Amino acid sequence: MCGIFGYFDRQRDPLPDDKLRAMGAILRHRGPDDQGIHFAEGLAIGNQRLSIIDIAGGHQPFVSDDGNIAVVQNGEIFNHVELARELEGSAYACRSHSDTEVLLRLYEREGIAFLNRLNGMFSIAIHDARQDALYLVRDRIGVKPLYIHDDGKRLSFGSEIKSLLRTGITRQLNPQALHHYLTFNYVPPPLTLFEGIEHLKPGHFLRIDRRGSQQHQWWCLADQRTETRSEDDWIAEFNATLDDAVRLRLRSDVPFGAFLSGGVDSSTVVGLMSRHMSEPVNTYAIGFHEPRFDESPFAAQAAARFGTRHTMRKVDANMLDLWPLAVWFCDQPHGDVSFMPTYRVARLAAQEVKVVLTGDGGDELFAGYDKYRNFFSATDALNCSDELFRKRYHANLSLFDETAKCSLYTPEFAKLAANIQSFDITCPLFDEAAHLDRINQALYIDMRLLLAGNNLVKPDRMGMACSLEARTPFLDYRMMELAFRMPGSIKLRDGVTKYIFKKAARELIGDDLAYRRKQMFTVPVGEWFRGSLAGFVQNLLLSERTLSRDLFKAESVRKLLQEHQQPASDRTRELRALIAVELWARTFIDPTDFEQDSSPGFAELGIAFPTTFAQNAPSTE
Repeated sequence: MCGIFGYFDRQRDPLPDDKLRAMGAILRHRGPDDQGIHFAEGLAIGNQRLSIIDIAGGHQPFVSDDGNIAVVQNGEIFNHVELARELEGSAYACRSHSDTEVLLRLYEREGIAFLNRLNGMFSIAIHDARQDALYLVRDRIGVKPLYIHDDGKRLSFGSEIKSLLRTGITRQLNPQALHHYLTFNYVPPPLTLFEGIEHLKPGHFLRIDRRGSQQHQWWCLADQRTETRSEDDWIAEFNATLDDAVRLRLRSDVPFGAFLSGGVDSSTVVGLMSRHMSEPVNTYAIGFHEPRFDESPFAAQAAARFGTRHTMRKVDANMLDLWPLAVWFCDQPHGDVSFMPTYRVARLAAQEVKVVLTGDGGDELFAGYDKYRNFFSATDALNCSDELFRKRYHANLSLFDETAKCSLYTPEFAKLAANIQSFDITCPLFDEAAHLDRINQALYIDMRLLLAGNNLVKPDRMGMACSLEARTPFLDYRMMELAFRMPGSIKLRDGVTKYIFKKAARELIGDDLAYRRKQMFTVPVGEWFRGSLAGFVQNLLLSERTLSRDLFKAESVRKLLQEHQQPASDRTRELRALIAVELWARTFIDPTDFEQDSSPGFAELGIAFPTTFAQNAPSTE
């Protein structure tokens, strides 16, 4: 786990050394243990290392004996042991135990086609001087980030957007991205909220040379075809595949553990970890003092079942003092406030370990969210026309629809957003998944958009904020391919979410944990927006500084605020989304506010935050 950064200048002009070093320095939270940079004419690729595998011998970049090929990566190759074994006795044998050296040797032997051999989470940069080219690669589903800015002359890349900003590029809001953000509650990749900066698509690589760049897809989840098999066969393959995915992710030369909420996903992962380990699993959870938001009793139940070394800390739910920190580490706004409790549990774990396994991905693969049950039970989604199904599901996942967005915009911004339709984001994905059944089509949309745009950002950014690596067994490519060979009808059946998953896991985790009611990892922001934080929200969203951006009309924002004060109307999600945009703008766009190397607080952003919340919020040190 690391951060990578660098540039490729087509006219061979060097990036000033101070800017290059700054690109790495701003990523130090991702890799505090080491820095390495490979230089060539008009090019550099660098790495900030969080040492996990081969502590002594894993320094990056790895460079070929003739000096023509250099490799850096952010992530882990979980099958590196098996791949290195294949190379033994050949001209490409590894000399260290580092998974990054495996990448170098496989590329030397096979070229870029080696990507299909990898089981891992990664973003990779490869400089091949023989081709005078740079390859940038992203893992299959986007567990690891990789951002790009290309002005035609120089391409810069980095694991976080703030690294690219250190090169001095102009910081401007992307109107198209904001329009889509208001639909999805996150910026859908490959867009970012910064004009001119893109997110490399998952399952793609980019080849850059002096003439330009070409993007290629090297893996596609939609290539799977549904199979008809018995439940027992599906359960057997599910259990065997997930067990091996967990086993591979236990490879580490540093202490590791797991996040444990007591939900079916994390409980299953911890249960499988306990089977492979000779000592207790280190598990971590936070609980809330408010019982209705507190999952910690379920986590304790799972910890007792598997005999883990369990660390749980009860905290106050009022942790909104962490909101600016979350925005700073994410580089973009997210309307999802569960980033904040995720940061708290990551910080708790990071006091003892460098790596955790998580249950991320299980809900999107196996229909775990209540929204799937609600949508498919409340509509004729299984039998209506393709066109109607697509429009209904797009509407189901939309925060603001097109009409609501238009009524929200100022006349100036409405001109910039004219003729942009967010359905244009989901429509091509529906086309890719047209051969799948309706339930799997809905899951495919969320795998491609929700995971990459929001749900995988959360463990990566909040974990890396604490220099903690998060590993996701459910997103082993074998698990993803298995899930999309399954018919949707065995994932969501008779109103039971994760139907086949729960049947597969019940022997391991027990019925109480397998069939407990799903609880979201969140805090009661909407209630606070009606009460103790009502003034804060109004003062921020209707402030002169906010309105001067000419994005949203004051009367439209005021209407949302007034509606939220009515018991029958809940505008929590809409208000959270608008607040996050303003926090982002004050952090990254306003010219005097990005000169810092660490996250700002509300006061630094010129925002008055209630002292009761600030006093109760945890320290961010």
